[in-house]
Amino acid sequence: MMLNRKTLVAMMLLFSAGSYAASEASTQLDNAISSGSFVVAVADGGAYAAPLPAGAKPKAEKPKKQGVTIYIPGQDETTASADNKPEQAADMVSEVGMSPRDRVASVPKGKLKNPYTDNEEMISAGQALYMGNSCNGCHGGTGGGGMCPPLSNEVFVYGSDDDTLFRLITLGSDDLAKLGYYRKGMEGVVGPMPPYGDIIKKDEEVWKIIAWIRTIFNGDEKRRNW
Repeated sequence: MMLNRKTLVAMMLLFSAGSYAASEASTQLDNAISSGSFVVAVADGGAYAAPLPAGAKPKAEKPKKQGVTIYIPGQDETTASADNKPEQAADMVSEVGMSPRDRVASVPKGKLKNPYTDNEEMISAGQALYMGNSCNGCHGGTGGGGMCPPLSNEVFVYGSDDDTLFRLITLGSDDLAKLGYYRKGMEGVVGPMPPYGDIIKKDEEVWKIIAWIRTIFNGDEKRRNW
């Protein structure tokens, strides 16, 4: 096929422009990689880099630290960032210094956290408080159960997290149920838990008892939620 001079010149110019653009793009990518900070746009949450969907625009923001930032269209950056995960427990309450009932009333459901977990001194004190408040009369001297459930179980009747156990000990099972708590596990013998919020005067003493209870746990460590 014969090409006239104008056509040939036009093809050469297009080829030259394309080569220059590719060279520029390659240079920019090399610079970004060498600097250690660049953004990868991922289409629709896919596992590989791909063109963005029609109308979607990646956020042109400088990454907070060196590395690769993956932007997924439609996903909020605050939920996507792994840096935010440690902040999830920032609003938990581990303070002591008031009565158990006042503590329960002042802290939203799910926010109580034991400050004494794995503290050997507090665990020892907790065992003495367990015996001194006659908890062994229903749950057994070693927490193995009796007329009430064992405290070494993998699954607790109302839940095994710190917040639930503190409220259960303080309010008793009847008042706990009135707040919307329900049985998650069942035992052959399940007597009602009496309220100890007026018997035990300090919130720290409830936490010490719970710290000791944690030491007799016989379940799978993967189920530990405290």
